[in-house]
Order: sequence, then structure tokens, then C-alpha cells
Amino acid sequence: MNSAAPSHVIAQPETLYVGSSAYLIATENPDGSTNLSPASSYWALGSTIVLGLEGAGKTVQNLLVRPDLTVNFPSGDLVDAVLRLDGTTGANPVPEGKGRYRHEADKFGVAGLTPQGSDLVAVPRVAECQLQFEARVIRATPGHTGEWFMVEAEVLRVHADPRILKPGTALPDPRLWSPLVYEFRHFFTTGEEVGHLPASLTA
Repeated sequence: MNSAAPSHVIAQPETLYVGSSAYLIATENPDGSTNLSPASSYWALGSTIVLGLEGAGKTVQNLLVRPDLTVNFPSGDLVDAVLRLDGTTGANPVPEGKGRYRHEADKFGVAGLTPQGSDLVAVPRVAECQLQFEARVIRATPGHTGEWFMVEAEVLRVHADPRILKPGTALPDPRLWSPLVYEFRHFFTTGEEVGHLPASLTA
């Protein structure tokens, strides 16, 4: 009989976010104003991004009718702005199930952030974010419970602060920028590089 201590035990994490980029998503409200919401469920394949969003939230309601959006990636110094948006919703009245939320019409004002005009979509970017995507929804698919939507969007244009680009190129250099990472309901920034893919153009 093996009496050695087990190498793993059963865990019960409060969330399955093991580490993904936090982002701010801007969408257009029915009156033409902008809704801004924090999110962290994100992945990309080619020029397509897939966002996991709450089905009852104003963001999804907007995107199902008006497909333009911007995805703005904050760095660690913007964590307070992200946290100021926690517990706010653009929906009025506040949806059932969001008891701790409060309605805020001016999300940029609440966060202390600045709208920046976009080139190809109807909604603004977040000026303080050093990496920004302009995108348009291709498809929005409800999850099996209806609680979440998987939103597929085509990235139309990428904007970057010149300070995070490899000199002389249009390539974001990961050593010059640290995105805000959401991990088990905590926020971190990336640290020392531990490796890279052979195909990297910024290695």
C-alpha cells in the first residue's frame, strides 16, 4: 500500500479564472451614449476574439443590436479605474440577480477614464489603455443556461501606444508592456519573461 502523501488534493476554487487579461469593453447604448464594462473572459484565434459576457448585462444587450465594440487592455497602473467600475451597470432598472449593483450612466466618468474616438467603429476607445482593439460582432451564442454569452468578434484595427512597440516596427513588444491579469478574483501584472515561442518576431 502506498502511504505517500497525495501529490494533489481536491480543490474548490471560487472561480475558474486561473489567469486571463482583464479588459474594458465599450459598446453603444440605444441613445448613442457609451457603456463601459470590465471583463476578463477572453481568447483569440487569428483576427477573431471570443469574449465571455453576462447575458443579463448591458454590454450583451447592446451588442445584440449594435455590433460595434472596442476592447481596451489596461496595464497594472489602471487597476483602480477597473475596480471603480465593479458593481456598476448601464442597465436601468438594475436587472434581477444584480442586487449589489447600481446604475451608472457615465461609466467613463465613474472610472476616471477618457473616451478616445475610433477609426472604424461607432464607439470610443479608452485613451489611458496602451493597447486597444476596434471590433465588430460576428456571432453571439448563449450558453446552455442562458446566463452567459460567447461573443465572437472580428478585430478591425489595433491601436498601441508607441512606447510598447518594438523600435522601428508596428509590433507590440511584451517586454515593454505588462497587461493587468485577473486570477482567482485578484489582479496581477506580468513579470519577468521566462521564455518565448521560436516564431516570435520580438524575441
